[in-house]
Amino acid sequence: MVMLASILDIGRDTAERFGLNLWMFLSQVVSFVIVALLLRQFAYKPILAVLEERRQKIAEGLLNAEKIKQQLAEAEQRYQEILAKGNAAAQKMIDEARASAGVVAERKQQEAAAAAEQIMAKAGEASALEHERTMSQLKRELGRLVIDTTAKVTGKVLTSEDQRRLQDEAARQVSA
Repeated sequence: MVMLASILDIGRDTAERFGLNLWMFLSQVVSFVIVALLLRQFAYKPILAVLEERRQKIAEGLLNAEKIKQQLAEAEQRYQEILAKGNAAAQKMIDEARASAGVVAERKQQEAAAAAEQIMAKAGEASALEHERTMSQLKRELGRLVIDTTAKVTGKVLTSEDQRRLQDEAARQVSA
């Protein structure tokens, strides 16, 4: 115990040299502990709660950003697929249109050729009819001229039988 007493005496001497008041020191320690406990309860815990809440919001924001990034990638992929399908459909339509145009052009060409053949056939028929009509007129005119010439050359009036016979003979010679 002597030692404890000597330590206390040394502590008192040092405290008196530095101007330490034990009651004042204890009251300040108690005040500090009270203030520390109040700050911990009413300032430090709420600040930590706010910081934790912000950390969670940031984590959620990062997760949402990752989800949005993934959805954007999926949307871009769907867009590319739709665009590819649209391009394929458009190319198919173009190919079908070209094939259809080729078929239509071929059909129109065949129709034009058939129409040209019909026109040529009709023109041939019309030409043949015109030729026959002209030949018929020519035969009659030639027969009339032969009859007139024969009547003038012979100086006699030809009977209707003589006229018919001369016309038939002139017609046969023109036909040959």
